[in-house]
Amino acid sequence: MENMSAVISLLQTIAGICFLAAIGFIMYKNMKKGSKESVMALEVVPAAQKNTKLIDFSQVAGNEDAKNKVCDIVDYIKNPDKYNKYGARIPRGVIFYGPPGTGKTMLAKAVAGEAGVDFYAVTGSDFVQMYVGVGAMRIRQLFKKVRQSGKAVVFIDEIDAIGKKRSNANTSGNDERDQTLNALLTEMSGFDDTDGVVIIAATNRIDILDEALTRTGRFDRHVEIGLPNVNQRKKIIDIHFKGKPVSDDVNFDELAKQTIFFSGAMLEGLINEAAILAAKQKSEFIENKHVEESYYTMIAGSPADKSIVKRKDMYITACHEAGHAVITRIVLPENEISKITVIPSSNGSGGFVLSIPPDKMYYTKKDIEGMIMSAYAGRAAEEVIFGKDCVTTGAQNDIQKAASIIKDYIFKYGMFDEFGLIGSEYEKDGLIYLKKVSYNLYNKTVEIVKNNKEVILSVANELIEKETIYSGRLDEIMNNMV
Repeated sequence: MENMSAVISLLQTIAGICFLAAIGFIMYKNMKKGSKESVMALEVVPAAQKNTKLIDFSQVAGNEDAKNKVCDIVDYIKNPDKYNKYGARIPRGVIFYGPPGTGKTMLAKAVAGEAGVDFYAVTGSDFVQMYVGVGAMRIRQLFKKVRQSGKAVVFIDEIDAIGKKRSNANTSGNDERDQTLNALLTEMSGFDDTDGVVIIAATNRIDILDEALTRTGRFDRHVEIGLPNVNQRKKIIDIHFKGKPVSDDVNFDELAKQTIFFSGAMLEGLINEAAILAAKQKSEFIENKHVEESYYTMIAGSPADKSIVKRKDMYITACHEAGHAVITRIVLPENEISKITVIPSSNGSGGFVLSIPPDKMYYTKKDIEGMIMSAYAGRAAEEVIFGKDCVTTGAQNDIQKAASIIKDYIFKYGMFDEFGLIGSEYEKDGLIYLKKVSYNLYNKTVEIVKNNKEVILSVANELIEKETIYSGRLDEIMNNMV
């Protein structure tokens, strides 16, 4: 009896284990199925259903050339028969390329808004998955939904996530990306010329895209969306200040001149930050002081606690920044020296000189050399005033900046005669040429500093006293020392 009881107990235990295992297996299968389905799923909803308001070209400031290049595409979406009559094939795919924050997404929305059609927005990363076939499945899912809409604009941001140049390496990661890219190309080829569907892709690096994407019949129109010029910046500033309580002391024209190399997104951020500052201070209007504080914070970081700076360090900083300012005024006379300060900032810099270059398309060899010498001027001032063995670490960023410019000067622009017009970099000899240009221009900078040492010391002393001086005062000091 005891043996029988033991056998029954054992059988019950085994049955219980099998039952629990079965339940666990069923739960695992369901979870795996649900996980796979969730991975496969991609929310494909037009902008209108997301309550995303489309815009038109009038709300896109700047980039007039880019807008002109897509006007015919808007017309094609509205009136495809007009072009089919002549056998014209409007590009099915368009690539917007340029620096971040220049308005590529905004212009894509404007194309859909002008054409009055649905707008679908996705990113390349939506199709990058660890499971082979998921990206391709999502591509097909997207275009199935688009076909149901009829005429539409499909916007794929960060297209380089799936469209980078393919290598010869046959790895599983490449297999997945290749399948996704091939699915995209196949779906694009499946549209009829009369469908009125246009695919717009955006990238910051058009040079790394696969040729299969950029060839004729695919994304064969490439539209550069670059940084705005001074007039375009003025229009962007007008748009972002619209509806805000702005003081009369805010000069939009002057702000447009100061913000060279700012993208549209940076301008929006600057103005928004100024509005936040005004709100914090409970000001009636957004005043020029708020705009200036926002501007300098974006350039150099927020001011740090001055009490932590020793007197000796302050003097070194003053001489360093005075060197930058005076030498820049000499070697780059077209630049506006807007502000010189020894107030440390939260990004680690002891002070800075805000030098605004002219807004122009081309820079001469003399201009480029001036930029390099301007970068070296702080270190050169330290060497001349304190001695070669007493230079500091304060020139770290300046040296990196100068090295980057020198590299372009030699290899990209072909401005160094000893290297020639090769247009590429050779590892073997590259460092030798970099050192030659660096040595020559640094020594020139040191000589200019020696010839203007008294002016630099005068500017440094005023910086110690006032902490910040502006363009007009710098010119007064330099003119009085002549």
